Amino acid sequence: MNFNLMRLRNGIDKQIKVNEKYTFQEEQLKKYGVSKLEDVIIEGEITLNPLKELYLSLNVKGTMIIPCAITLKPVSYPFDIVIEGDLSEISDGALENSEKYINSIDILPIIWENILMEIPMRVVSEDVKETKMSGDGWRLITDEEEHINPQLAGLKDLLQDSEVR
Repeated sequence: MNFNLMRLRNGIDKQIKVNEKYTFQEEQLKKYGVSKLEDVIIEGEITLNPLKELYLSLNVKGTMIIPCAITLKPVSYPFDIVIEGDLSEISDGALENSEKYINSIDILPIIWENILMEIPMRVVSEDVKETKMSGDGWRLITDEEEHINPQLAGLKDLLQDSEVR
């Protein structure tokens, strides 16, 4: 997603409009636990601030498909990101390996970095309540349940007695 900055830097244009749709490759997504990330819509503009530094104002929308933490069924997770600020502040190393952005800029690394921060640690499908949570000799223990190991239950009484003294 390269944009030529020469017209902006020479004062011919006051802004560069960004209106793109991008689909990320599946190989790129797999190591981050995302199954699909298609048709990401990027809208906004690139301008120069009063100090003649590049200023980005972008809105990134899309839906990522992530496997459910319990059933592994695909779950749609919508996201809406606002990226706004001076390029030197926003990039924060995203443009470190690219050429110096004098004549052109590739904003894809900045967008990718912000999408990575939006990936949730865990999603649970809405139809999990219908899923069987126990079986012959097993059951799902949630964080909400307090499970006390029967072999260590006697220690609890021992610790309470020592606190009283």
